[in-house]
Amino acid sequence: MKQQLDMDKIARGIGARRMGTITSSGGYFGALQLAKEVADRFQTPPSGGRATDPSWTERRLIPVSPATLRRLEEIAGRLHVAPFQVAAILLEKTVDGIPDSEVENLGRQVARARALG
Repeated sequence: MKQQLDMDKIARGIGARRMGTITSSGGYFGALQLAKEVADRFQTPPSGGRATDPSWTERRLIPVSPATLRRLEEIAGRLHVAPFQVAAILLEKTVDGIPDSEVENLGRQVARARALG
């Protein structure tokens, strides 16, 4: 039997708080949902500076292609936020939407590819 993840327990463990489930799709309505999420989540820190999601406490560098960066910059410009703030929201949405069964399947595929290569 597949073990279910306790998302509330995970959130408590990393000092986060669950904000609920958010789904988005591509196109016009997906863009509207993304813009609303930015407006709802981003807050200006008490010390001033750029508005951001206060639950984001981890900072990492991730490589992206020039084409991906251009697209992030385009979207960010329309939302008046930074490109990697858009990337962070899209990454969260994608990771939250991947069922455990797909992760397990992907793990098997990676193991097979490593064995062959």
